Amino acid sequence: MTGSSAEAGRPTTERPASSDNGSGSREKPAPKAKPVGPRRVRLAVSRVDPWSVMKLAFLLSIAVGIGIVVATATVWQVLNQMEVFAEIESVIEAAEAMNQFGELLQYLQFSRVLSVATVVAVVDIVLMTALATLGAFVYNLVAAMVGGLHLTLTDD
Repeated sequence: MTGSSAEAGRPTTERPASSDNGSGSREKPAPKAKPVGPRRVRLAVSRVDPWSVMKLAFLLSIAVGIGIVVATATVWQVLNQMEVFAEIESVIEAAEAMNQFGELLQYLQFSRVLSVATVVAVVDIVLMTALATLGAFVYNLVAAMVGGLHLTLTDD
């Protein structure tokens, strides 16, 4: 026995003896050509997880809701600094229509405008989350029938 039992399980790097009797006529394998351009892979999105779609849609709709409230507050502040609301009030007073449009000016107060924007943002969060989740279920049903969305991805 020339080898120990520990060496028996290891792979060897020795090449088996060739049958060409050392004549040196062994052929070398042809070098593989490099692919030209980026590598392309075709994939199909056959299913999306509705739970992950719901979580992602919820977080994105919260961001949109915050954007709605912040944009509303910013626009109101800009209009107030430009004295648009005071100008509207002076036009209503000049037209002597304060009895008819006086309540309209109460709805243009900052707190009321921000409250309406918050309600719109909450409705937006609920609707966007529900519609995205429903869309994931519908996509899974349609993808089961037609095979899903086929994509071709490239490696630059």
